[in-house]
Amino acid sequence: MADVLTGAALFILAVTAVALFRVLRARTVAERMMAVQLLGTGGAAALLLLGAASGSAATIDVALLLALFAAFSCVAFVMGGAGQGRDRKPSEDRP
Repeated sequence: MADVLTGAALFILAVTAVALFRVLRARTVAERMMAVQLLGTGGAAALLLLGAASGSAATIDVALLLALFAAFSCVAFVMGGAGQGRDRKPSEDRP
């Protein structure tokens, strides 16, 4: 069973690498942020499979932290305004 889980983890890593190459060629900042999300979800999935295959609880903890950091980076990206509109004052946003 461990061989099947390891093979699935390697397959997920390969698919994530191919998709990451495509996303990193993008020109916009939002598309690059999608690369961070892709690394977070694909990496977490691969680590969870490897943790289940090896029986290591620490690997599962690292996978959960990776997914959490990817989510926090997305929230920071959105809250930061995605690099747009930082020169405006908060009162200018209201009608």
